[in-house]
Amino acid sequence: MVDHPVSLAAFEGGDAPVVASWIRSDDEADQWASVRLQAVTPQLFAAWHADHEVRPFVARDDGRACGYGEVWVDADEHDAELARIVVDPQRRGRGVGRRLAELLAAEAMRLGFADVWLRVVPTNTAAIACYTAAGFVRASAEVEQAFNQPQPRPYVWMRFEGAA
Repeated sequence: MVDHPVSLAAFEGGDAPVVASWIRSDDEADQWASVRLQAVTPQLFAAWHADHEVRPFVARDDGRACGYGEVWVDADEHDAELARIVVDPQRRGRGVGRRLAELLAAEAMRLGFADVWLRVVPTNTAAIACYTAAGFVRASAEVEQAFNQPQPRPYVWMRFEGAA
């Protein structure tokens, strides 16, 4: 259960060190963003955010950042993908991730994208459960296979179907 109302806000440069501090191991860094822990720096966020298709956000609770995620917009494909979602380790297991996923999906739809996707490393069962609770449904095996074709590793692909 979320302690306080969580709201979505635009990412600010000062949020980068806070979010970076939430990633505590190479395994977390890999599952979160396919990077090594030593790469998780404020400069990494600046590089990501330089891409005009990336819309970065933070979840805030009582003014403090408690989650981070991005909406990747693809006008050519007419869809959006949620990416690099992470929650403050001290706030995990309290519904913040579920709420953040819901808010990011709503933002993608507000931007005009009816199809909202995300991908998860198959071993990240906590994230899969979180996204399922937020209204995401796993893609069919055929769709997953097609989406994974150009990827460096296989992912579980999930599409937003609405509030669970």
